[in-house]
Amino acid sequence: MSRFFTNPENIGLRTIIIDKPEDLHHMMRVLRLSEGDEVDVSDTVEWEYRARIVSLSETEAQLEILDKQSFSGESDIEITLFQGIPKQGKMETIVQKCVELGVKEIVPVFMDRTVVVDRGNFGKKIQRWNKVSAEAVKQCRRGIVPEVREPLKMKEIYELFDDYDLVLFPYENEKGTTIKEELLAAANPLYAEITGNVLERIAVIIGPEGGFSEAEAGEIVSHGGKSVSLGRRILRTETAGMAAIAMIMYELEL
Repeated sequence: MSRFFTNPENIGLRTIIIDKPEDLHHMMRVLRLSEGDEVDVSDTVEWEYRARIVSLSETEAQLEILDKQSFSGESDIEITLFQGIPKQGKMETIVQKCVELGVKEIVPVFMDRTVVVDRGNFGKKIQRWNKVSAEAVKQCRRGIVPEVREPLKMKEIYELFDDYDLVLFPYENEKGTTIKEELLAAANPLYAEITGNVLERIAVIIGPEGGFSEAEAGEIVSHGGKSVSLGRRILRTETAGMAAIAMIMYELEL
């Protein structure tokens, strides 16, 4: 079943309007849909719908609502990935796979060992990565399109840590605490009772190809981040985020 996204204001009691040119093109030219065909539609906020196409033109599609349900493909755990910007080509894979696994948003970060330099064309990269996110969402039937946000410098993310119940940074030099141990401790009801924090929002910080510098690792810990190991093997930057998100979902969602 094909899936589309529209703004909540385009959804009425019985009808849905889809008016994005790219969606209309996809409906008419790619999927060859016509009146009477059924599709899934998300309002990107809370609800997803099964709807039947009533009319379809170059400027607008009108759909009749057949069924309405709250999101079934979204987790109660919101994960933000702070990704050290990798070399060209790797970020698209990171966005695609992490969106499939359930990440809520992705923030590219310039770190000490980031090789990529911002030459003023980063806006186009962000647009491309958000398009990759939107395409991945349609494939895995999620209710929202995770946003790839504007890039930040490493020192700018520390002030965001208070927005999260848990900040994890997988670190190749961590020999003690595993991500499983940290997640089990944070999800323990006694933890919530003592701290007053229910584990709902998690930040994951992944270094670029060269990993974190010692100064960055120290700053993350001093600002409340938890250094964790993902296992006995050192993972590539394009693999580490996916692995961490999959482990979080396994421990807290399944």
